[in-house]
Amino acid sequence: MGGSVTNTIKPATRLMGAKMTLEEQNAVLSAEYTESVRYMDNAKETLRKAEKQDDGYYRDDKYVRTACGTAYLGVLRALEMWLVLKGIEIPDKKKRKSIEFYEYSVAQVDKKMLVRLKSAYNVLHLEGYYRGETRVKTIESGFDAAYEIIDKIKPENPVDVPETRGGKAQRAWNALLISAAVMFMGNRF
Repeated sequence: MGGSVTNTIKPATRLMGAKMTLEEQNAVLSAEYTESVRYMDNAKETLRKAEKQDDGYYRDDKYVRTACGTAYLGVLRALEMWLVLKGIEIPDKKKRKSIEFYEYSVAQVDKKMLVRLKSAYNVLHLEGYYRGETRVKTIESGFDAAYEIIDKIKPENPVDVPETRGGKAQRAWNALLISAAVMFMGNRF
């Protein structure tokens, strides 16, 4: 990152109170995009455990609920970054943000994005997470909406975001625990 580069996408685009260079914005976008995609990858992995049945439904709603909740959190993470890029101020983390905040803020900028948000919210959060919907096509439509939202923050020139040592260790530990559980439990559940 060069010393005197002060070119910014929008003056209102500020994270933590400071104007950012294009390079800094690209690095932040890369990190947030990568993290949102990681949420979705985790959600897809959890959804695989729910097992699709021949009748078009998932077998285990517990895994569907968990996957939908994780995917929705990935959506919110990406959506907040998108709103920041559009110059919308995000309330402090200590203040709870409601769906009405997101809907109102998104509606001010992009009506198509609002449709995607409503779809992700209704399918992933309400139907999948709270009500335990298990119909495969319904859940897939929520995941599609989630990916459409997340793709809105995909950086033009992605920067490699290194995984932390702690993150690598945690991922390896989780994989080991899952393997051990599968080996010892087999298909008993």
